[in-house]
Amino acid sequence: MGSWWWWVRTHGKPAIASPAPIPSNNPVAVPLPARPLPLPLAANRPPPAITNRPRPAPVPVSVGARIGLASNPPAFRSQSIAATTTNTINVPVARMSSVPIPGSESTNLSNLAPGDSTRWFLPATNRLAIQIALAAQGISCGSIDGLAGGQTEAALRAFQSQQGLEVTGRADTATLNRLQPAGLRLTTRQITEADLTRLHPVPTTWVGKSQATRLEFETLLELVAEEAQSHPRLIRQLNSSVDFDRIRAGTVLTVPRLEAPALRHAASIRINLSQRWLRAYDDRGTLRLHFPCSIGRIAEKRPVGTLQVLVTVKDPNYTFDPAVFPESAEAREIRTKLIVPAGPNNPVGVAWIGLNRPGFGIHGTPSPEQVGRTESHGCFRLANWNAELLRRCTGPGTPVIVEP
Repeated sequence: MGSWWWWVRTHGKPAIASPAPIPSNNPVAVPLPARPLPLPLAANRPPPAITNRPRPAPVPVSVGARIGLASNPPAFRSQSIAATTTNTINVPVARMSSVPIPGSESTNLSNLAPGDSTRWFLPATNRLAIQIALAAQGISCGSIDGLAGGQTEAALRAFQSQQGLEVTGRADTATLNRLQPAGLRLTTRQITEADLTRLHPVPTTWVGKSQATRLEFETLLELVAEEAQSHPRLIRQLNSSVDFDRIRAGTVLTVPRLEAPALRHAASIRINLSQRWLRAYDDRGTLRLHFPCSIGRIAEKRPVGTLQVLVTVKDPNYTFDPAVFPESAEAREIRTKLIVPAGPNNPVGVAWIGLNRPGFGIHGTPSPEQVGRTESHGCFRLANWNAELLRRCTGPGTPVIVEP
């Protein structure tokens, strides 16, 4: 230390190379400012002493918080699933620096493994951390997948609009400072015997579906992915050593750690057909919810204008009308309507918000990863978790404005 101090006083400060710039083609990267040179130390004052600060004590996390639920919410379908253990790294949630971490725009998910919590902190500029942080604000990118895309860009635009920021659709410095994704982590989810008993094959025909007692999950991958609001591909990546075809009770999986957004009454709902999103606003006109949305395949059947919520139903059944599915060979042979039971694989998912136009509503879906990318028979389709959240925030009489 003494020889270094003598060299600095004799020759001046050593040069420090500026870090390499982050590639400009990365959609979530922001420019990294040049690192300032250190201030010279006073000649008659020794360098400051380095102290070891104690680590903060870990904060216990409730089961509800670990699976994305409020401390005492109305009953969710996922609440009946036992999520038993958690294993998170003890990182304090401090204000995030406006300078992103070079090379952290993506995470090598294959390096993550259950029990190896030291690798589970997601850097502020990681797309996965950004998607998880947006979901905590009620602003959904659809199925969380850690990838850049149009739905993540639309979610960032919604958040920027809500916060009064410049609407760029990019995770720029101002957006990251306001979003604060740095404290969000991954957690663990242990498979239980109760999970295994929920699994049932979903019949492939309408008649078969109508004869089932409930349309539950078919696989554990489907169950865990929906519970974590994630794409099945992400769950596989986070658990690359797990054989999901032979998974057993007691297996510990790595999943995104979700936080439930604050529930606020939706005074109005807007659906944009061209951009395929649904947004809910409070009575002050402030954006509260933003979800990707699938719309009707036939343009003439898309109800543009002002509609109104008539009814909301949790875990609805579904009335299959053969006349609505002329493209189906089975439907052309069925002469009567069928009642299809409730469940996450019901055609309208786990929530139905009926509108004042016969046969039209906002609802969930058995294929959440396809929302916003495929079209429906005329209704407005959301991911199951988003449809249920919207159902809890709205009620009869809420206006629904459908824009071209």
